[in-house]
Amino acid sequence: MKVPKIPELNPQISQLPVYVPGKPIEHVAREHGLAVEQVIKLASNENPLGPSPRALAAMQQALKQLHLYPDGNAFYLKQKLAETLYLDPTHLILGNGSNEIIEFVGHAFLNPDVDVVVSEYCFAVYPIVTALFGANLITVPSRRMAADIPAMIRAITPKTRVLFLANPNNPTGTLASHGEITQLLAEVPPEVLIVMDEAYVEFLEDPADCLTLVREGSQPNLLLMRTFSKIFGLAGLRLGYGVAAPEIVSALEKVRQPFNINLIAQAGALAALEDQEHLSQTRANNRQGVQYLQNAFAQMGLEYVPSHANFVLANVGDGGRVFMELQRLGVITRPMGSYGLPEWLRISVGTAAENHRCVVALQKVLGKSAT
Repeated sequence: MKVPKIPELNPQISQLPVYVPGKPIEHVAREHGLAVEQVIKLASNENPLGPSPRALAAMQQALKQLHLYPDGNAFYLKQKLAETLYLDPTHLILGNGSNEIIEFVGHAFLNPDVDVVVSEYCFAVYPIVTALFGANLITVPSRRMAADIPAMIRAITPKTRVLFLANPNNPTGTLASHGEITQLLAEVPPEVLIVMDEAYVEFLEDPADCLTLVREGSQPNLLLMRTFSKIFGLAGLRLGYGVAAPEIVSALEKVRQPFNINLIAQAGALAALEDQEHLSQTRANNRQGVQYLQNAFAQMGLEYVPSHANFVLANVGDGGRVFMELQRLGVITRPMGSYGLPEWLRISVGTAAENHRCVVALQKVLGKSAT
């Protein structure tokens, strides 16, 4: 009897790693026999305060229009973003999360004949998209968990077409200095696209101003990526955006699927941009939460990486075991074994009560108490 076989896959698919997201609350509750209300999630760098009240109201109103296709060009959202960022809408492209922007870059710039430069401990999707399009990945060793910018510049080859850098970096929370960013922008050859992932930029008190370079047209090989998933609290909508020269945006638009930004996402994001109170409350909660977690880790004698984002990376000895033990206590964190950091957990900032509960659970699992 003939054994059925599927058609032959593209060669790069067979070795393609799969991105593993943080576990959902409902999954952990089912797995460990807990009530949903007993579980907290500090795994995916989400906003513990939830969405903006204005965004919730706007999305509720948008439900009445769900029988209609959304605006395929998201005119009003682009106009508001452009106004907020002080640039022309032709500099903007929207994606179904920042991840889709990364995939756009793959379609437009990557093939088996080009190189991509990343840092060790970079966001996992950069290597995945590089592999998806068959490009060659050059991974530059980190320096004290942070991107080694001079080494990344030196790693560029004549075949390099894209350099990815998250700043602040996920999952380490490290930040490249203003001087390092200036050096990167000045020394990377113009034929290399610099993709600067600024998913956590709104948490910084003094971010490097790369937007001015895009406005002025002085850095045409720069693509900035930002998201509504983090500080805006709209992760469930999947909405990110890129900021670049109109020529870059035009190229990426050619590979964008029609209606990739749904109607509810457009309505929620448009309202969220106007809610400065929500943003201020989120920044304050995050500032206090990072300090609380880092102080607690220090008192427990745990090594951690000082964070510039909304999470803290901590060395707990056996990340996989501690991750599982915390789940049994109803606390979801993120193990870092897939990043080559098996001893570490990434713990997102929650509310004050959630942060305290996480620390108490961690003390219990590790048999430690505050010194």
